[in-house]
Amino acid sequence: MTQIKGPGIFLAQFCSDEAPFNDLKSICEWAASLGYKAVQIPTWDKRLFDLEKAYENESYCDEVNAIVRKAGLTISELSTHLQGQLVAVHPAYDAQFDAFAVEEVRHDPKARTEWAINQVKMAAKVSQRLGLTAHATFSGALLWQTVYPWPQRPAGLVEDGFAELAKRWLPILDAYEEAGVDLCFELHPGEDLHDGVTFERFLAATNHHPRANILYDPSHFVLQQLDYLAFIDIYHERIKAFHVKDAEFRPNGRSGVYGGYQNWQERPGRFRSLGDGEIDFAQIFSKLTQYGFQGWAVLEWECCLKHPVDGAREGAPFIEKHLIRTPEHAFDDFAASGQDETLNRKILGL
Repeated sequence: MTQIKGPGIFLAQFCSDEAPFNDLKSICEWAASLGYKAVQIPTWDKRLFDLEKAYENESYCDEVNAIVRKAGLTISELSTHLQGQLVAVHPAYDAQFDAFAVEEVRHDPKARTEWAINQVKMAAKVSQRLGLTAHATFSGALLWQTVYPWPQRPAGLVEDGFAELAKRWLPILDAYEEAGVDLCFELHPGEDLHDGVTFERFLAATNHHPRANILYDPSHFVLQQLDYLAFIDIYHERIKAFHVKDAEFRPNGRSGVYGGYQNWQERPGRFRSLGDGEIDFAQIFSKLTQYGFQGWAVLEWECCLKHPVDGAREGAPFIEKHLIRTPEHAFDDFAASGQDETLNRKILGL
């Protein structure tokens, strides 16, 4: 059996213009001081990382690795969550998602899609240069506005939507195959890939592409009321990345899964700092260990109540406590009688 690596931390939610969160060197030193051993780096924030420069200049990748290693860390994965979101955007969301793109392609959906596809493809080569084996992203969405349809969806709409989504992602997936990197979709409300069934639809549409994999984040399943432990049993072969994020779901007489357009503090489903929600991480780490998950356990902090620095400080020991060192031999080996065919036959009465 193999052991999960950790703790890691996703830097996206901590970036700011204030030190130590405004450059890669400082934020890595801060993360290391809290006990983290790896960082997941967002590729859209040039205060930390320049994706285009990394693609064009291999020596820049060496510089980034050197900065991270000097802090006593390693890179778990790169992230293109924002760019992946833009691979597929329904026109209803154009105005809201335009800010995720560079200014030159805003207000031009076709150019924005091409830019996003190129961004995620570049991250495949850059991940390879950095010595990484997994990458984190979103799928984007063409169908999300029909998730709870009224009127009902026309026949064939879902199939056509996933066919188009696969058409956009297949060249990207091929780039990751060439780079030897797993592309891990965070299954997330708002994305066309948001649960097991939609992931299966995508697999079918991409001919079960070997690089189409999952970033497992149980918090999004709690908010959907999906069995996050059974999910591991079903999809463990495709789980190649892991966000450790807590959540809780407390329905009431006024709102439930959809949240009533309320702010995060008032919704029944809320993200929480590790240990403050309801997720059974002991069972999650046990199942992932059982199935041989070899990736990083990476904190993603999105609590609606606790200060981010406090959440980060508490997160490293929380993850460390849940890491399972696998045994070198079975617990009952002391009672083994060895292999003896004659003895076996005698025991069987033969």
